[in-house]
Order: sequence, then C-alpha cells, then structure tokens
Amino acid sequence: MLGLAPEDLAAVRLSLLVATVGTLASLPVAVLVALLLARGRFPGKTLLDGLVHLPLVLPPVVTGYLLLLSFGRRGLFGEALANCCGLVFSFRWTGAALAAGIMGFPLMVRAIRLSIEAVDRRLEDAAETLGAGRIGVLFVVTLPLAAPGLLAGLVLAFAKALGEFGATITFVSNIPGETRTLPAAIYTLTQTPGGDAAALHLVLVAIGLSLLALVASELLARRLASRIAG
Repeated sequence: MLGLAPEDLAAVRLSLLVATVGTLASLPVAVLVALLLARGRFPGKTLLDGLVHLPLVLPPVVTGYLLLLSFGRRGLFGEALANCCGLVFSFRWTGAALAAGIMGFPLMVRAIRLSIEAVDRRLEDAAETLGAGRIGVLFVVTLPLAAPGLLAGLVLAFAKALGEFGATITFVSNIPGETRTLPAAIYTLTQTPGGDAAALHLVLVAIGLSLLALVASELLARRLASRIAG
C-alpha cells in the first residue's frame, strides 16, 4: 500500500480497528441520547445537550486529560474496571477506542437527533393507536425512518474517530503497535528527519479512507431514502 513500512501499515490497521470499535460501541448510547433530546421533555435538557456537544468545543487535550483522570489505572472508574472486569484503558488500544468514540459522539448524536425530529409524529401516533407500544413504535417506525440520519451519524463519527489525535495521545500516549494510530504515526514521521515522504504516504491514505467512507455513506443513505420513499 503506497510502499508503506510495516509499522505504518500497523498504524493504519490500528486506526481502522479503533475507529470501528469506538463508533459501534457508542452507537446505542448515541441513539438513546438522541431520542431524549428529540422527544424528551425534562428539566436539564439544555444542560444535557451542552454536555453532549462539549467535546466539540473543548481542546482535545482537555478531553484526553479528563479521560486519564477518569479511566486511568488510578482513575475514578479505571481502577474499578481493571479490578472487577480486567478492562484497562490507559496506554492500551481500548483507551484509544474510548477516546475516539467520545470525540465522535456529538456528531453522531446530532445527526441522529435531526433525523428523528424529521420523522412525522402522526405516523408514530398512528402506530400507537393500532396497538404498537412505545418500544414497538421505536423499532418499527421511528428508527427505520431515521435510518439515513443514523447512517450519516455513524460515518461522521467514524471519520472523526479515524482522525482523532489530541485526546488519544494525551490519554494513551503514542506507543508503536499499541496506541500509535494513523494521526499519531503521521505526527511522529513529521518529527523524524527524512520522514516527510512516509508522512505524505500516510496523509494520502488518510484522505483516501475518509473520502471512501463519505462516498459510501452518501450512496447508502440515498439507497435507504429511496427505499423508505418507495
């Protein structure tokens, strides 16, 4: 692949793994939060909306530092998870996936929320009058009609996760073969004498992967929309 060295190929594979795991793991929570924001009426809704979108405006290193305090080996949740479940995030690829998922979470929630808000409430009401419960309406009417937005949110979050750097390197460092993702590998090569050519190769790979994800998302969203309209 573009004459990449084995360690650079490993960074590409790790980035794909981290972005996929982080995005898919955050999807159920994103759907729940999007439903709350789109359909819920409760005190603190504006605060919840602000907290969800906070990673978009905070410096990524701040998010990474908060993750280190919370999920590090001596963190608020990290020590408990390590002791009870053997789940370790700090300086592991799992921590990179956590950071990537959190950074892409606001984009996913926003896309899903807008898609749910666009669903005609009369269709949901009609399904309820025909005997479908709220859970049934959600899975039979709301989510299928919101599928294009859900797909768009997935791809946006995946693309964000694929390019995540600041929070990841702050939380899990830049360990070759373990936490050195594609952006971290590019950064390392730019700081290495004679590494410009290899860095350019990885930049081209990053651009190609991002474009591929966006084009695939657009094609799938159009197909889903045409099926729903038909």
